[in-house]
Amino acid sequence: VQLQASGGGLVQTGGSLRLSCAVSGRTFVRIVIAWFRQAPGKEREFVAGTTWSIDRVDYVDSVKGRFTISRDKNKNTVYLQMNSLKPEDTAVYYCAADLGNAISRRNVVYNYWGQGTQVTVSS
Repeated sequence: VQLQASGGGLVQTGGSLRLSCAVSGRTFVRIVIAWFRQAPGKEREFVAGTTWSIDRVDYVDSVKGRFTISRDKNKNTVYLQMNSLKPEDTAVYYCAADLGNAISRRNVVYNYWGQGTQVTVSS
């Protein structure tokens, strides 16, 4: 499985960004795609995850109501729509994949990772 993340950038507080994760490499039915983020000096944390074949999503509490994860099966792409951004959302964002249908919040579970994309929210 190969993952290609894109869409990061610089935005002001309250602004929006949409991250994309293009997925390729195998036929995926039972696969989970998740977004993680890592701020300087902090551990990598789970942000949101979705299963590919069934409607199941999960969000960390700090982004609920502001971020939306979705998937476009025709484009083999998972999106993270981020609204009402805050300075504390500033981080490098990574997409990751795990085979199965259980969304884990533990980064060690995920075997496949894309390169990161920087999100910076200015105050």
